[in-house]
Amino acid sequence: MRRRYSFRPLLITLLTAAILATTDVAQAQQLILAHGATEETAYHLSAERFKQLLEEKTDGELTVSLYSNGVLGHETEMFEQQTAGALDFSIVNPGLISEFSHTASIFSIPFLYRNLEHWRHVLDGEAGEEIARRIEMETGVRVLAYYGGSTRQIVSTRPLESLDALKGMKLRTNPARPTTTAWAALGTRPTVMAYREVYTGLQLGAIGGLLNEAEWIYRMRFHEVAPYIGLSAHDITVRLLTISNRTWNALTPTQQRAMQSAANESETYARELQIRLDREAREALREEGATFFPMDRERMQRIVAEPLGRIIDEMGLRDVHEMIVNTP
Repeated sequence: MRRRYSFRPLLITLLTAAILATTDVAQAQQLILAHGATEETAYHLSAERFKQLLEEKTDGELTVSLYSNGVLGHETEMFEQQTAGALDFSIVNPGLISEFSHTASIFSIPFLYRNLEHWRHVLDGEAGEEIARRIEMETGVRVLAYYGGSTRQIVSTRPLESLDALKGMKLRTNPARPTTTAWAALGTRPTVMAYREVYTGLQLGAIGGLLNEAEWIYRMRFHEVAPYIGLSAHDITVRLLTISNRTWNALTPTQQRAMQSAANESETYARELQIRLDREAREALREEGATFFPMDRERMQRIVAEPLGRIIDEMGLRDVHEMIVNTP
């Protein structure tokens, strides 16, 4: 007599194992955060803090793998991956994503903030919320936090004893219209050059200066070939911690709350770190022979006001700009 075998118990066992495996994956979801800086920078240290906080707040349900130094592409490429839902998080300079977000161009306008306190109030208040809402609407990428906090200055191969020293200077800037318009109005010749080529460009005289914050002036050793720093304080950096909406919408409400809480706490850490590094880098630059020149910031603002106003109107950013200016 032929023995009949039942596969039902085996099938039930396999299905149960599959369900349990699926549950385990859902409970330990691995997310990817990428940025373009090296591992000793504020970019990476802030990313590490966010990772730590998120994993703690979700009891390991959400984990984060960090990819630094642009291994997943340039910041623009990483942001594009986020718009397609192919990358979870990135930390990005908003000046590099204007082709995706019209609103992000607001951060390329020089002399936007009165001081560091005003910068904080802008980002943490109504203006910051509205900018984040518009960026998300335009790109499908959500702004979780505003990092940044270092002050940008003029780095020059010539002494900057007055604004007249800027006339005719080939100044390396980003290509954003507000930036090039403002610095052209101040008498410079705005020049686009890859960041990795700047040191050699200064050394060979291809450019006479650039705009940068103290931490990166020191890291990149620009003061070795351009030892004169004009304290224009024309910008305070903003860096966006962002998440793809595809990733955000796949989270449970509890996970979303935990993630936003982690982002908020990492934001405080990132800003304090950036401000401290900026202060320490200035001292290091002085110790290594850099010469600092005070700049007539009020006069600079008067010179750029009219041409910048036209650009702001042409770009349709007047309402957001007024929100920022009117922030107490």
